[in-house]
Order: sequence, then C-alpha cells, then structure tokens
Amino acid sequence: MRPVKGRHLYFMRTLLHLLQRTAKSQIQGFVFCFDPKKTRSLLDLLNILSHSRSRADVQTNTSWNAPIIWDGMFDPDVFDQGHKQDQSTVALTVFAVGRYLDAYLGTFLNSSEQYFMVGLPVTFYVFTDVPEKVPNMKLAPQRSLKVIKVERHSRWQDISMMRMKTISDVIESDIRHHSTYVFCFDVDQVFTGRFGSEALGESVALLHAHFYNLPKHRFTYDRNPKSKAYMETGDFYYHAAVFGGTWQSVKAMADACYQSIMEDKQNNVEALWHDESHLNKYLWLHKPSRVLSPEYCWDRSIGYQKDIRPFTK
Repeated sequence: MRPVKGRHLYFMRTLLHLLQRTAKSQIQGFVFCFDPKKTRSLLDLLNILSHSRSRADVQTNTSWNAPIIWDGMFDPDVFDQGHKQDQSTVALTVFAVGRYLDAYLGTFLNSSEQYFMVGLPVTFYVFTDVPEKVPNMKLAPQRSLKVIKVERHSRWQDISMMRMKTISDVIESDIRHHSTYVFCFDVDQVFTGRFGSEALGESVALLHAHFYNLPKHRFTYDRNPKSKAYMETGDFYYHAAVFGGTWQSVKAMADACYQSIMEDKQNNVEALWHDESHLNKYLWLHKPSRVLSPEYCWDRSIGYQKDIRPFTK
C-alpha cells in the first residue's frame, strides 16, 4: 500500500468526516481514530467502513476480523468515490468453453456490464475455444473486452481445474500491467444487482449459498488424506464460482491451487469438488481479507431466505 499523502490524505480526511457524521445514528460505541502516520491508504478507512453498519440478523465479521459484506452494511457512493480516488482498476475473467458459450456467455457479459464495478475501469477476459462466437458488446467508457483462445478439454472438471494455470498465466503476461484487482467468475451466472467496489480487497472469498448457515460437519471439504485438498475442518465453505483480490493475491492463489491439482494428478487422485476443494484448502491456510455474503451468488433454487438480498443468480 502507498503511504498517505497529497490527494489521498485529503480524501481520507473527507471520508473520516463522513464516517463520524453518520456513526452516531448507525452504531453504538464505535470510535473513529485517524492518524496519518498509522493509516497507510484510504482503503484502510474503507475497511473500517465495512464494519460501521451492522446487520444484526447475520454474521458480519470473521474470527480473524475480516468483514463479511452484506447488503445494507456499506454506503456504495463512499466506496466508489474512494476507489476512483485511488484509481482502482479491475480485471474480470470468465471461461466459456463448448456449450457454455452458447448457453451462458451473452447473458453473463450483458448483465456484468450493467452491474459489475460500474464506474470503474474494467477489462473483461473471456477464455474460449471458439473466439469467433463471442458476442460483440457495447461497453461503457474505460471498459474493454479481450478474448483469449484456450484448449477444450473433454471433461468439464478438467476445464474447471486447469483454469487456475490459465488465470495465473494471463495475470503474469497482461493483467498485472494495468489492473489492480482481479475477479474470477463461472459463466453460468446472471448479475441482478450491484456487484461493486465494496467487494474489492486484498483477497476475496465468497460464502457458498448452499452451506453458509449449515454446521461445519456438513461442509463438503475433501476428506481424502491422499489429496492435497484434504482438510478435516475449516472456517467456512467457499464457492469457487467467485473469487478475487489484488492481482498478486489471485496469482498466488491460482498458482497454489494448480500446483496441488497437478500433484494430485501425479498420484491419480482427484479432489471431491475439483478446483473448489483446492481453493477451500488454500483459503483455510491463507485467510481472505474480505468475505462476500452468499447474496453475491445466490441460487434461486434454494428458495426465499429472509436474510438474503441477491445480487446474482
């Protein structure tokens, strides 16, 4: 992170004023302390803001004090202004191979252009085996689309697992030169509401909609001791359909998962839920700095839940 100076210091003082102005009506016993010598970035204050609004009906903090982001916990305008001031840029990666391109890609791209990181510079990276079939899109200013050809594997499980190497490679060759953050998505999703800058952080994981309110013994971790993804227990069960962070963190995540996947292959082992099992193991050993509620990838087949206000489906 950069030290506080110049325009960042001015914005942080403005942000502090906004926080202090609204704190009394939103929370009890919360004291804002601002010391430019100790606060290195305006994003430190945005992390404070993640905790400044409470949802009593849900868990909003992890045991390691990372925020769990729910609708109603944040002021979107303050987050957007902060990330614009910090000149944050975002890369979105998505794989559309075989029938997944025809079935899902158009809807995914159109809805992501409408709702994903609106107002920030975004580069969409589409990985596909048939680049000529990627639909043309009308994009807002500072938003662009890159199409990258990849090999088509016979099994979707292999496509899912091998994407980790592809993500790492494109971060190294391209993304790191112009994007601050990276988010990786499955293509069979539709954005139905804001997926904004409040989701940005050093490392970001998503609570799986089917497990977020279940006891840990029902989490489907890989419990085969022969697999590198093996774990007896963990903190949460994370969904591999959405993960992200700074490009450095996502590259480290992808590299570690790919290495574990390849070691399993050499030993004729396949993790229970493939790359998701390896991702859960990694995030247990390397705690995410930000956790997204299942609202960010809700499965409508689960039905109505009073604490859920879905952003995607």
